[in-house]
Amino acid sequence: MDPVAALFAVFSASTLVSAVRVITARNPVHAVLYLVLCFFSAACLWLLLQAEFLAIALVLVYVGAVMVLFLFVVMMLDIQIDRLRVGFWRHLPLAALIGVAIALQLWLVLANGHWQFLTPPVTDVAKVGNTKALGQLTFTEYLLPLQMAGAILLVAIVAAIALTLRRRSDSLHQRPGDQVRVRARDRLTIVHMPPAVHPTATAKAPVKEA
Repeated sequence: MDPVAALFAVFSASTLVSAVRVITARNPVHAVLYLVLCFFSAACLWLLLQAEFLAIALVLVYVGAVMVLFLFVVMMLDIQIDRLRVGFWRHLPLAALIGVAIALQLWLVLANGHWQFLTPPVTDVAKVGNTKALGQLTFTEYLLPLQMAGAILLVAIVAAIALTLRRRSDSLHQRPGDQVRVRARDRLTIVHMPPAVHPTATAKAPVKEA
């Protein structure tokens, strides 16, 4: 067997196994670690395809930053694992059907398409560099898919922010609009009260002799 084909088989198997373990691991910390392994295996596949820039970006951005943040959040939060797994087996048939549909689409594209000719020849990449060739393709032929992906990510960010803005009864909230519109007389009220002496103090006061 060709060494490149053997490495491809090893890294592909590692990617598939770690991806399955991400959704089947009972411990969320283990799931995040399996996701890190999945990203490393995918980066190795990018290296086999001579896409060094994508491989390094995957390791630096996702493994070095995003996954570290995920692992920090998972370890700091008190996650109820039993509550997360409620309804897992009930939704498993639908998830399996969607997974089979995605795998079928990928097989149709890879088997009948000309995906291997979407990039410039290796000689052109060697002349201009991997990063420059990727930038030229991204901002010329694939500009519309890039903008669509950016719009989808923007919608996801806005949705995540909207979900975290739900009002909670166990925490204090500030309303900047009310703080800006506040007036001085609403903050301080001067009350005039006559002086009074406590009865016990009057009773205990010494009586002066005439």
